[in-house]
Amino acid sequence: MTSPTLPAAFTPFAEPKRKVTAGWIALFATAWFGIWMAQLTPVQLLLPTQVDSLLHPTDWTESVVAFGVISGIAGACALITYPLTGALSDRTTSRFGRRRPWILIGTLVFALSLILLGVQTSIVGVGVFWSLAIIGFCIVSAAITATISDQVPVLQRGLVSGFVSAPQALGTVLGILLVTELALSQFVGYTVVAVAMVVFVVPFVLVIPDEVLPKVLRPPFTLSALIKGFWINPVAHPDFGWTLLSRILVNLGNALGTTLLLYFIMFGLNRPETAEDDLLFLTVIYLVTFIIAALGFGRLSDVLRKRKPFVYAAAYLQGIAALLLAFVPDFSIAMVGAGLLGLGYGCFMAVDQALATQVLPSSHTRGKDLGIMNIATAVPQAVAPLLGSAIVAALGGFTGLFIASAVFAALGGLTVIWVKSVK
Repeated sequence: MTSPTLPAAFTPFAEPKRKVTAGWIALFATAWFGIWMAQLTPVQLLLPTQVDSLLHPTDWTESVVAFGVISGIAGACALITYPLTGALSDRTTSRFGRRRPWILIGTLVFALSLILLGVQTSIVGVGVFWSLAIIGFCIVSAAITATISDQVPVLQRGLVSGFVSAPQALGTVLGILLVTELALSQFVGYTVVAVAMVVFVVPFVLVIPDEVLPKVLRPPFTLSALIKGFWINPVAHPDFGWTLLSRILVNLGNALGTTLLLYFIMFGLNRPETAEDDLLFLTVIYLVTFIIAALGFGRLSDVLRKRKPFVYAAAYLQGIAALLLAFVPDFSIAMVGAGLLGLGYGCFMAVDQALATQVLPSSHTRGKDLGIMNIATAVPQAVAPLLGSAIVAALGGFTGLFIASAVFAALGGLTVIWVKSVK
């Protein structure tokens, strides 16, 4: 890493005004592609398959519940790691900048944990190393997300946020394609996505300069100050509170509708023999609509200088997709649902990320505040398998799961109405 050169009149933490270049965006998008591939390929395919092969259950719900418990434990780790990483990066005075050291640390922890996860032969081992992998994921994603607020001007954030979101679908598809089409073993599958992530993230760390925090401006670091910083008063900062709640609800709705998709195909649609190919096909449909929505609507929200109408529409599209799956459990309908879900969630991920950067309480605590905001993305994805598996086990099917998904998504769209400082 090279130390960035700063202008003489440099003012730390000033709101960025200069647009980032196409090269900056390309490296940023490439890094996210690697991160998402390493996180979502295990969630969608490798991890549930590994759990099922270890348990050899007599009842398929046993695998779903075990997968849910492991994901729930990992979610608890994310709850702590996101804001902690953000707070530490806000205080980092490295000559390489505040964010880059944490991006690199998170990448290495994530990659090593995935490789070790691939050789586990017990459910406990799987739980431990998946939790460590999620800790690494949270470290790298918290630090790289903060670069949006640090370096991207407001009227470019919808576009840039689209390049956080679009690689999510692309990375998932490529990861699943690599594992299924090349018939990779469990260990090789985990290793391939781990190594690929390192390859895709490191160029961003090496090339993109990062704001250096002078030591004289570093706030004192105490445990009590750190703990107090995790609480942002929603009365004093209502827009932050409403945006956080909206994000929790919409992401929980999305996660309920997607994280058990492989099980839904296998047991809800009764297609166990073709489940992996079906999952790949649905993910490709989701990919296309997701990328179109993330890049198109993200940019459009910049042009129109409006965020909230896009968030409303995105949430309700997700709700409609979930209801289709709840009441018409057919593979052809699942294809329609995948397209609608891609449109809705792609739009939400891009525009809501831009919205989140505009409601932060302070420019001096961007990393920590975005870390708290990122909890609303990671934790629902982690706890949804646990909650979803409980719903499926209690009701003996997937209808209730998708109804719950629709309800949470709709409530999330409604909640953003009370954000006042952003149109």
